[in-house]
Amino acid sequence: MTASGDPGDDAVRADASAGDAVAPGGTAPVGAVAAGAAATARLVESLEILRGRLAAARLPLDLPGSAAAREDLDLAVHQLDDYLLPRLRSHAAPLLVVVGGSTGAGKSTLVNSLLGEHVSAPGVLRPTTRAPVLVHHPLDERWFSTDRVLPGLARVSEHGPRPGADMTPGGTAPAVQPDPTRTLRLVASDALPQGLALVDAPDVDSVETANRELAAQLLAAADLWLFVTTAARYADAVPWDLLHRAAERRAQVAIVLDRVDRGAEAVADDLRRMMDENGLDAAPLFAVGESELVDGFLPEPSVVEVASWLSALGADGDARDRVATATRDGVVDDLVRRAVLVAGAADAQATSDARLRAVVGRAYDEAATTVDAATSDGALLRGEVLARWQDFVGTSELFRSVEQGVGRVRDAVAAFFRGRPAQAPQVEQAIAHGLEAVVLDATDAAAERAYGGWRADPAGTALLDGLDLSRSSAGVRARVAEEIRGWQSDVLDLVREQGAGKRGAARALSFGINGLGLSLMVVVFASTGGLTGAEVGIAGGTAILAQKLLEAVFGDDAVRRLTRTARERLAERVRAVLDDEARRYTAQLDALGTADADGTARSVREAARAVETAARVERSTRGAAPDAGRAAVGRHAARLLRGAGWRAAPEDDPVAAPGEDGPEPAPRPGFWRRLLGGERA
Repeated sequence: MTASGDPGDDAVRADASAGDAVAPGGTAPVGAVAAGAAATARLVESLEILRGRLAAARLPLDLPGSAAAREDLDLAVHQLDDYLLPRLRSHAAPLLVVVGGSTGAGKSTLVNSLLGEHVSAPGVLRPTTRAPVLVHHPLDERWFSTDRVLPGLARVSEHGPRPGADMTPGGTAPAVQPDPTRTLRLVASDALPQGLALVDAPDVDSVETANRELAAQLLAAADLWLFVTTAARYADAVPWDLLHRAAERRAQVAIVLDRVDRGAEAVADDLRRMMDENGLDAAPLFAVGESELVDGFLPEPSVVEVASWLSALGADGDARDRVATATRDGVVDDLVRRAVLVAGAADAQATSDARLRAVVGRAYDEAATTVDAATSDGALLRGEVLARWQDFVGTSELFRSVEQGVGRVRDAVAAFFRGRPAQAPQVEQAIAHGLEAVVLDATDAAAERAYGGWRADPAGTALLDGLDLSRSSAGVRARVAEEIRGWQSDVLDLVREQGAGKRGAARALSFGINGLGLSLMVVVFASTGGLTGAEVGIAGGTAILAQKLLEAVFGDDAVRRLTRTARERLAERVRAVLDDEARRYTAQLDALGTADADGTARSVREAARAVETAARVERSTRGAAPDAGRAAVGRHAARLLRGAGWRAAPEDDPVAAPGEDGPEPAPRPGFWRRLLGGERA
């Protein structure tokens, strides 16, 4: 049957009623119960915050250890969604026991044999691609029919065993369902004690990636693992990788060694040795002997230990609660550990992002410095620029007129420039070509340096794949030419604006604006530290001539101001080109979002600390009151699984034929202590 509403609400109401009930008897003050509930609520809230920050975290750069950190990140988010938050919100939910293991270990046969019903289809073909099966008591359906647990899996509900050929021992495949690896088949069975649910999971070592991933997801969502292996495969690497992870987060685990031949006790001893060495010394180990199936079931004597163990667990609400709490606590602690690792990985991402950006920044800063030096030390006044300027200026006649006085210069300027309009475009073009060559050389050199720096960095190498960034972009030449034309226009505008405020020079400016603009460009290219003898030699005295012309028209202060402004405008336009070229690199990082990695690291670390603190407080408030939800379940939990009530004849060995009477086998010593993490007996 299906209950209305969220099962978690029922658990909250049950907890509240438990607090009201125990207060009059004096066994648990109402305040203590309220404190426990508040502590749990704070823990849930802190976990939700951590979940949001982990889900927003990105670790895209391929750094040493980043693959493992991304796996930690994914596992942490999935375990919060699939197990931890659902378990905390619905504390009274049934204990979820996931039966997992290697290919061909006999998981489905074991589940069917424990229930005495064919609820899961064993397969003879490998891999067995099928939806996992969750078996629950009919009264517990409400806990699993919603997305309370494993929200990413669609639900398909069935009542009772699957009919027909699907369940034959010969292993015809179950009916095809859409995307079985994302479907959870729910089966209600009266054979299972209320408060206990079994999940038959896919093979952990399946050749199908989707099956392996689903198996790992189901195991991570378990309160308790029932891990099945065989005498032939108990030492395989893949299962032990999962068992190591379980030991790390202190998950509650029991191991079933299936298909053990008579006289092969050494196999169980060796498996126990491996368990002890790998942090699973507290886990119970059950051996199931090799035997013929009867109607598709293992004989009852073969499953007596497992059935008795699960039946005892189903009958004891406090024991189920302790198992779930122990696993939950281990997951919380492991989650904090994973979150700290993710934060460290985010720190590494931020460091790498800054390092890669610094490589690009240095490369293009050097390019800007190179252009600045080449456009201020007189180097551009060589070659073609010098020749065209000298053609424009002509003989030294104008220079001699400058020496005779400023007043005569003003008269000479207009006559000079009016007489030589054709040469001005040639000088301007020569300046543009020379400047363009300087900027293009600088951008190419910067691209080579940035590319080399990234290629030498593991994080940068991966970002360069498929990109041709070792040279400047294809459109940079046109962009540089456009910016140079814009700068030359800026220079003419500066001269025009300066002349507009000089009424005495209006006539000269009206005839000589281009010539004065060219003069200012020449001065800009020879302006570092003032003109020197070397620069005069390079330019044949024409730089001094240009400066004297401008000073004669505008005055010393105005020329210095014009020169400084023109140089700033040139630097801005060159920087714009270089920045666009640099963005070809930094855009790769921007697209990945690694610039925010340092903030991610801080936020995840803070959230992890908050979870750690909340968990410590929550654990300190336990024991205030019994769990009413668990106690209620106990009234329905007297049912025994198939084989749990089997009696062996006194003279028979543990695998005597089913149906013979005899005393009940003695419980294994130290059983509950081993199960619940105590010292081995």
